Amino acid sequence: MNKDQIIEFMKEIGVLQKGHFKLTSGLHSDQYMQCAAIFRRPAHAEKLVSLLKDRLPKDIDTVVTPAIGGILMGYELARALECNSIFAERQNGIMTLRRGFQLTPGEKVLVAEDVVTTGGSVKEVLEIVTSAGCEVVGVAALVDRSGKKADFGVPFFRLLEMDITTYKPEECPLCKQGIPIDKPGSR
Repeated sequence: MNKDQIIEFMKEIGVLQKGHFKLTSGLHSDQYMQCAAIFRRPAHAEKLVSLLKDRLPKDIDTVVTPAIGGILMGYELARALECNSIFAERQNGIMTLRRGFQLTPGEKVLVAEDVVTTGGSVKEVLEIVTSAGCEVVGVAALVDRSGKKADFGVPFFRLLEMDITTYKPEECPLCKQGIPIDKPGSR
């Protein structure tokens, strides 16, 4: 699938949405990426993750993701790569491995996320992985919304780059038109 076909597929399955949205950042936009919709149907997840898998290095031992959005992504990617899948989550505001998850020094790790916007959560997970003495082979995401601003210091593999325009609330043309706003984010 080429970029246009991927975008069309994401529209069909309800990932790329049009409207008037208040993003988690507080900014407004006329587009929203609801990547959780990819994982509603395993066949959709398998289709998109398999496209990403073909771009990745081989011999990955473990996929590590930030909770909560990345958990299903990491699981599906690890299934496709036939490797382990674990995730990090916040405890008292600090990203950490819990639930008995461990990393072994020298392990080849891919950090994955469904959508990268600022890359903050990915950077926190990278810190966990490098602190454990693992070899980071790269970062993978289904969608990169960072506008090429996310720099992780390792190869960054993405299925799709999306440039989604955002507006400060006081400058939003959709607000000025009186279009009702939706806040679909998780925070």
